[in-house]
Amino acid sequence: SGNTGIGLAMVGAVKGYQVILVMSENMSVERRMILESFGAKTELSRAEFGMEGTIEKAEELLAQNPNYFMPEQFNNPANPAIHKKTTGPEIICAMNGEKIDAFVAGVGTGGTITGVGESLKKHYGDTKIIAVEPATSAVLSGKNPGPHKIQGIGAGFKPKVLNVDILDSIRPVSDDDAYQCSRRLGKEEGISAGISAGAACFAACEVAKELGPGKNVVVMIPDTAERYFSFYQYF
Repeated sequence: SGNTGIGLAMVGAVKGYQVILVMSENMSVERRMILESFGAKTELSRAEFGMEGTIEKAEELLAQNPNYFMPEQFNNPANPAIHKKTTGPEIICAMNGEKIDAFVAGVGTGGTITGVGESLKKHYGDTKIIAVEPATSAVLSGKNPGPHKIQGIGAGFKPKVLNVDILDSIRPVSDDDAYQCSRRLGKEEGISAGISAGAACFAACEVAKELGPGKNVVVMIPDTAERYFSFYQYF
């Protein structure tokens, strides 16, 4: 239902494929509207079953329809591979020769932080790769999965495509800190940022304080606030 789902819906519209996207019923209505605007169909899973319940429902649809194809973004090696091939080098190019001391990103499927992280580690050698997850579902930190409001990260399990070996630290961020930071980005920086972006930026600010002056911290902002206006009432 996130960027991958929207991307698949766009491709489906161009290529003439019927795209069916399964998402939790507690996802923002804006996400559904975007997907359906590209002609995709949406199937809702029960919120209490989390991301694993969403995946199970998608697998049920696949089993019932042998002609369907399921990309499996949590398990598909093409996910991190494309970020290693494109996103990482794009970030390096944008730095104009300056070093990246730390890269901070939320972990949804783990594709972005794995691909970009591997690319940056190869290029710079000692760039710190910082993973961000919800404080109330800090599975990567060894805690139990739980409910949270930071849509887009914190699936409640460790994704298969996530390369934990490149992670230098994992930063849990609370729902409120993520929300407040996303709002600050809009009001103080003119950046429309979603809630998971708020979580990543909150962690990035903490990392920047720890590293001190003269260091470059790059943070991934994966989507905009427009997808979450109807969801802000829950904070």
